[in-house]
Amino acid sequence: MNMFAKLIGCGVAALCLSMSNAVAQDAKLGELSIIAPAGAGGGWDSAARAIQQVMTETGIARSIQVLNVPGAGGTVGLAQFATGAGSDANQLLVGGITMVGAIISNNAPVKLDAVKPLARLTGDPLAVVVPASSDIKTIDDLLGKIKSDVAGTVWAGGSAGGADHMLAALLTEAAGEDPSKVNYVAFSGGGEALAAMLGGQVVAGISGYGEWQGQIESGDLRALAISYPEPIEGIDAQPLKAQGVDVELVNWRGIFAAPQVSDEDMAKLTAAFDEMVKSDKWQELLKARGWADYYLPADEFASFLTEETQRIEGILTSVGLAGK
Repeated sequence: MNMFAKLIGCGVAALCLSMSNAVAQDAKLGELSIIAPAGAGGGWDSAARAIQQVMTETGIARSIQVLNVPGAGGTVGLAQFATGAGSDANQLLVGGITMVGAIISNNAPVKLDAVKPLARLTGDPLAVVVPASSDIKTIDDLLGKIKSDVAGTVWAGGSAGGADHMLAALLTEAAGEDPSKVNYVAFSGGGEALAAMLGGQVVAGISGYGEWQGQIESGDLRALAISYPEPIEGIDAQPLKAQGVDVELVNWRGIFAAPQVSDEDMAKLTAAFDEMVKSDKWQELLKARGWADYYLPADEFASFLTEETQRIEGILTSVGLAGK
């Protein structure tokens, strides 16, 4: 390489570095840390790392570190954040419907009113499925089965008191039966629940649609309905409401700010997340992950959270899990 080419190369490199530094300096947010109150690879961890990816790539934040603090349905991470973040606008927490349920069922001393709702971000549809060999062909068939034999209608799903359990209770109630009698078996993973269904140990299963999408598309499982309020592009199964069953439940995820964050910092954070969710990169990521855009800004998210907490408390009380 001659001297002229080297000088050109050095100049381009310097320009790129300068532009990169300019983007970092112009970032609306500084160096953030986000607590994902669960282990690596789960839904909250994935949400935190999605925020990390999009905000840094778009220059909304200078850098983001994700910290995993698992335990007790997210309540361990919540307590650590609520007691340690103070007024620091650079510390955030991811949470969702499972955390609301864990707070209620565990009677956790630290609740979500100890932190500030910042934005509701994503919503996953839950799928109600049966094995392909099942004689249950429709959601009405399943409701009829519950009505005729609530104890014999064994459900497979995730953790007790979680979104899957809540939906099983709501469907039992929709069938006219006592939701406290729901026969629900909690499995630690989707693979175990799938094996139980295919092995004939349970009648039906509930999980996020993406968990069993492969088996639904291969024909091993039959998706009777989704719990999302509206049809979702790419999913053949229709919402419960569209099939005449007045039930909806969304596995939502959101982001929370520190408890004493100032109004000025809160406004800055709200504007940054509003920009993020409207970016092409965020919308592309949602499509790639199979997540629904369920965005609500801070004030609307706070109102939703109040109503959602009351609703979930009612569901968990009906199955005898509130305050246990």
